[in-house]
Amino acid sequence: MTDFSISRRALLAGAAAMPMAGGLGVTKARAEGHMQAAPEVPRANRIGVGNFEVTTLLVGTRTADEPQGTFGMNVDAETFAEVSNEAHIPVDQTQFFFTPTLVNTGSELILFDTGLNGATTAQAVEMAGYAPDAVTHVVLTHMHGDHIGGLMTDGAETFSNAAYITGQVEFDHWSGTDNEGFANNVAPLAEKMTFLGDGDSVTSGITAMAAFGHTPGHMTYMLDSDDQQLLIFADLANHYVWSLARPDWEVRFDMDKAAAAASRRNVLGMLATDGIPFIGYHMPFPGVGYVETRGEGFHYVPHSYQLYL
Repeated sequence: MTDFSISRRALLAGAAAMPMAGGLGVTKARAEGHMQAAPEVPRANRIGVGNFEVTTLLVGTRTADEPQGTFGMNVDAETFAEVSNEAHIPVDQTQFFFTPTLVNTGSELILFDTGLNGATTAQAVEMAGYAPDAVTHVVLTHMHGDHIGGLMTDGAETFSNAAYITGQVEFDHWSGTDNEGFANNVAPLAEKMTFLGDGDSVTSGITAMAAFGHTPGHMTYMLDSDDQQLLIFADLANHYVWSLARPDWEVRFDMDKAAAAASRRNVLGMLATDGIPFIGYHMPFPGVGYVETRGEGFHYVPHSYQLYL
């Protein structure tokens, strides 16, 4: 078996050497030079959780108009604008991020979700320092297209040596539909899949936690290593202001909106009470942060350096 063991010293050295996609913002090479094309961000960000190495991978980002067509569908435009202005974000546009997570336990290399495109996600894994065929397990938090689209590349498995793990409730739901994404990406791998329920383990130190609503079997995963914890919460909240901070605001992508809101309140309340960091698939990259209570809702606190120490 491949040795995936790591040390905190090596982790930090690796993080410092990770490739950057041009820096964090638009700059001028010289005062008289031309502006560069667009703001850019790193494609991978590495942190430590106990003895685990955890790397978030940016496999896509896009700008979308009319965000209230997606978020806060049950509030009036005035309230939506007021909350947006308080957070210093525009009311007419939003930025989406798509962020799978790679976890090196020391003996396994586990990829949580696969993005929209296999080639793009494989490239991101390589930028994090690993070959795609080094991935030992692929865990699917749920089966929306932006989480399962990277399972296959040109009809073949993107991560050819991986075992596949997903929630039983989620698989059972989609297998009873005519969803094209499921048929093309998940169904061909069904015989290689292991199915989990709430409280089951992916491996030692990684536990499945049900958070249904976004999809019928949407799952989160708690990492627990050397007295440190972190929750991979996938699509529990799809935006740090219009979903996380306002858990009762309806999100178009939530299939059962009442159940999704209840899951948000339950999980976010636990994270805030226990001070546990999380990774959100659609949070601003690198997707790592903390939750604190604020009024009747919550507040997103981006990670700074806590998990580098």
